[in-house]
Amino acid sequence: MSIKTEIKELSPWFHNIHLPDGTETAPDHFLGDFPSFKWNNIKDSIPEDLTGWKVLDIGCNAGFYSIELAKRGADVLAIDLDEHYLKQARWTAEQFGLDDKIRFKQMQVYDLAHTEEQFDLVWFMGVFYHLRYPTLAMDILTQKVRKMMVFQTLSLPGKEEMEIPDDVEFHKREIMKNDAWPKMAFIESKLAGDPTNWWAINHQGILSLLRSCGFKVTAMPEDETYIAEKDEKLESSVDTWNFSEYLSAVGKDWKEEVKNKTRK
Repeated sequence: MSIKTEIKELSPWFHNIHLPDGTETAPDHFLGDFPSFKWNNIKDSIPEDLTGWKVLDIGCNAGFYSIELAKRGADVLAIDLDEHYLKQARWTAEQFGLDDKIRFKQMQVYDLAHTEEQFDLVWFMGVFYHLRYPTLAMDILTQKVRKMMVFQTLSLPGKEEMEIPDDVEFHKREIMKNDAWPKMAFIESKLAGDPTNWWAINHQGILSLLRSCGFKVTAMPEDETYIAEKDEKLESSVDTWNFSEYLSAVGKDWKEEVKNKTRK
């Protein structure tokens, strides 16, 4: 069977991947050469040599980013909810001879709360705004990242920033009307015809959310894309708020956890 026939049988494709023989999986993509043009903007913001790095690619789709990261030497865990995309990704990885560097799993981001695996780099692009429980996902991922996260999401227009006070007086909540105040807009029905688009967060909201998860933003290689590095000076909210709430949210026995801490 020819490569073109196999591509057709695996269609439709959302990633236009340039295969080793020069064939493309979606040459007529409505966004152009997607996601190559995004990768070209981001690639210089992460280490060129990822040998020895463990990478998590969330919402891997047909595996474009997983393949590029594996080419740099990373060992990749690529997850997606859609088995169709995972089938494409496994096939694509084989074309590049990288199937031994990439593991593919069908799972939700929330399932990571029940794994012990940690990662040097988490690739979290194009997923956050599709999640009904986005901050829970961030709290889960906070505990999985050792070094760096590449975070990209649909956002509100504008790049306003402000100094966020440590405390807001009860009767001075007018500050929250500031255009730069961290906020997320809830999408009740659809955005761009997609009912899974739940949230649009503003720029300061992204900065503040990442900071509350223990990350410092070090670069913005393109619009809506943030390079965030773990900062030992910042405490994650998981370590500073009622941890039992988090454990309960991910279906763990918080009472037993408290008992274990007390015993220690």
